[in-house]
Amino acid sequence: MGTYCSVIKFENLQELKRLCHWGPIIALGVIAICSTVAMIDSVLWYWPLHTTGGSVNFIMLINWTIMILYNYFNAMFVGPGFVPLGWKPENSQDSMYLQYCKVCQAYKAPRSHHCRKCNRCVMKMDHHCPWINNCCGYQNHASFTLFLLLAPLGCIHAAFIFIMTMYTQLYNRLSFGWNTVRIDMSAARRDPLPIVPFGLAAFAATLFALGLAIGTTIAVGMLFFIQMKTILRNKTSIESWIEEKIEQLKQKADKRVRSVRYKVIEDYSGACCPLNKGIKTFFTSPCTEEPRIRLKKGEFILATRGLRYWLYGDKLLDDSFIEGVSRMRGWFPRNCVEKCPCDAETDQAPEGEKKNR
Repeated sequence: MGTYCSVIKFENLQELKRLCHWGPIIALGVIAICSTVAMIDSVLWYWPLHTTGGSVNFIMLINWTIMILYNYFNAMFVGPGFVPLGWKPENSQDSMYLQYCKVCQAYKAPRSHHCRKCNRCVMKMDHHCPWINNCCGYQNHASFTLFLLLAPLGCIHAAFIFIMTMYTQLYNRLSFGWNTVRIDMSAARRDPLPIVPFGLAAFAATLFALGLAIGTTIAVGMLFFIQMKTILRNKTSIESWIEEKIEQLKQKADKRVRSVRYKVIEDYSGACCPLNKGIKTFFTSPCTEEPRIRLKKGEFILATRGLRYWLYGDKLLDDSFIEGVSRMRGWFPRNCVEKCPCDAETDQAPEGEKKNR
C-alpha cells in the first residue's frame, strides 16, 4: 500500500520530468502501439463477447498491459533509494570500513555506488537504465525485474494475435494464379460479426506491431536473462563488472611478472610487413588488428607473448615520453631485439610463444 501511495502522490513532482526523455518515450510508445493494435486485432480475430475463449484472450491482453505499465512506472517513480546526503554510520568506528563520497558529502553504505546521471549515491545500485530514466537499485529492482519478465510474455501473446489476425483476415482475400498471388483488400469477410474493417492500413499497422513485438521479446528477454544471472549469484551488475575488472587486472599483472626484458638492437619503422627484416618475418606477420610499434636502437621493451618471428610487448618509456601517452605496446620483429643479460640467464620465453609456427 505504501508503494502504491508513493506512485500516486509522487513524493516529488519533479519526478514527472523523467518522462521527458528518449528512453521512456520510446518504451511507452512501443507499449502503446503493441497494446492498441493487439486489442483491435483480438476483436477481428476472436470476438470476445460471443465465446469464452475470446473473453479470456481479451482479459489476458488487458491484464498484460496493466501489469507491464504498473511495474514500469513503479520502477521509474519509486526510485532505487538514495543514501541520505551527509549520512554517517551510527557507530563512528564503522566509518573506517566505508568509502566517502565527496559529491554527496556522505559515507557510502555497503553495496552502494555513486551514479553520475542521478548525481547521488544509490543503495545497492545495479545500473542506470535509460529506458526508465532512473537507476535500478534497492527499492525498485524487483519491479524492474518483473517488468523485464512481463514485457516479453505480453509481446509473445500480442505477436500470436497479430499472426492469427492476418491469417484469418487474408485467408478469403488471397487468389493464386499460375505465376501470381493477388490480395483483394476490398473484399468483405463472410463472417457477419460486428468487426473493425481490415483494410490496407490495418494490415500495415498489424505488420509493424508484429515487428515491434518480436524485437521487444528478443531484446528485453536477453536483458531479463542477464538480470536473473546476477540475481541468482546475489550480485549486482556493477559488482559483477568490478569482479571481471579485478580478474583482468590480475591477469595483466601476472603477465607482466612473467614478461621478458629485451633490448632493441635494430631500428624498426613499425611497418606491418617489413621487407628489410627477412623473408620469414615478412610472410609470418601476425594477422591481427593489434598495432605495431616503432623501435629505436637502445630502447627496452617487455615482451609478454610471441610467435616464432614476432614478439608482442610494452615499450619501457623514460621520463621524457610524449605528453598524454602512458604506454606503447604492439608487435615487433624478433630479430630486432635481444634478451637482456639478467633475463637471458633465466632462459625464460614469453607466454604463449609458438616455436613451431
